[in-house]
Amino acid sequence: MTTMTKATVTRLFIGGGFSIIAGAILAIAAVWIAIANDVFVMNGPDIVGLRGSRLAASMLGLAIVGAVAIMGGLIAGLVAWIGALLNTWQLESKAWFIALLLLGIFNFGFFAMVAYLLGGPDGASAAALRGAQAAARPNPA
Repeated sequence: MTTMTKATVTRLFIGGGFSIIAGAILAIAAVWIAIANDVFVMNGPDIVGLRGSRLAASMLGLAIVGAVAIMGGLIAGLVAWIGALLNTWQLESKAWFIALLLLGIFNFGFFAMVAYLLGGPDGASAAALRGAQAAARPNPA
């Protein structure tokens, strides 16, 4: 059985975070450039239309790329959280598993993942150690 190690969870979570940041920067830059070049038709503080141009199309494309990067980062974070749950399930004590599960369900998953990455145990190495110890024990016949 293949397990997700803590190192893999860490790389996935940090990579997802960078993807979210990069996507947000792209989307904000696209909107900012569009506002600066009068792409939006404004009625007071409200946007009521768009002026069609090549710039408008390219800024829309840039904003879509940013949104896709943000969604990819969020999916990577979800996969990292599920990997951390599977990893901590293999531990003898289920305290980390329960903490990650409940904090994730109640929308504090980011803080739970940061705590796990900083101080949580690696269930994959604990399972490998238990398997090695079981294999080393003589079989009573």
